[in-house]
Amino acid sequence: MIGFADFEAFLKASFPDMTDGMVERFRLMDAGYRDWNAKINVISRKDIDSLYDHHVLHSLAIAEYLRTQRPEVYSMFTAPLQEGSVAPVSSSTNVNASRAGLRVLDLGTGGGFPGIPLAVMFPNVRFTLCDSVGKKTIVAREIANMLGLDNVEIVNARAESLPGRFDFVVSRAVASLTDFYPWVKGKYSQSILYLKGGEINEEICALMSRERLRKGSVSTWPVTTWLSDPYFAGKFVIDIRR
Repeated sequence: MIGFADFEAFLKASFPDMTDGMVERFRLMDAGYRDWNAKINVISRKDIDSLYDHHVLHSLAIAEYLRTQRPEVYSMFTAPLQEGSVAPVSSSTNVNASRAGLRVLDLGTGGGFPGIPLAVMFPNVRFTLCDSVGKKTIVAREIANMLGLDNVEIVNARAESLPGRFDFVVSRAVASLTDFYPWVKGKYSQSILYLKGGEINEEICALMSRERLRKGSVSTWPVTTWLSDPYFAGKFVIDIRR
């Protein structure tokens, strides 16, 4: 468990270009999630005191992976919006139509992880946070509104009914890889960035065999490369590329 001051110092060491506005949004998350968690048990009540390390930093491991392992993609996530450009907007979205840039789907977002921390970190990327459980999407929507995130839309739907196509898909251990991949394989053009623990080698082998993925298309990055807490032992960012 870490407090906000330690969280801020740690994050700024990895992301020195963080703005004061980003820091303030991260600070506000604590009160917002505590308030909603008292009404709807989105985060384990035993774990709410570990919000910043077990949930926010874990989500941001995707950002650190991109920054250190795929800098060309990280530059896409941090690129400024082009003046006067217009992003394609599906009929289901209520995201500002003048916002251009990457589109990212967070499938099985629950109360907003990893999507909301990533949306704070990457304000020029459009995030669609999707979950089939209505009460969880209520929390994610209220937190996004409280933080003033205009690059986030929340969708209460099942994966198979979600329209549109995205550049990237992110998620945090909502299912085994062999179950998860069929839900999204036609919905992304770049990569799936999946936070997962357990016997991932077996899952990856089964996935590659069943889906006939090309050799070298799946890579793993231990979260403990960045976060040394034993809680993260055996947890990975799994990158499944087109």
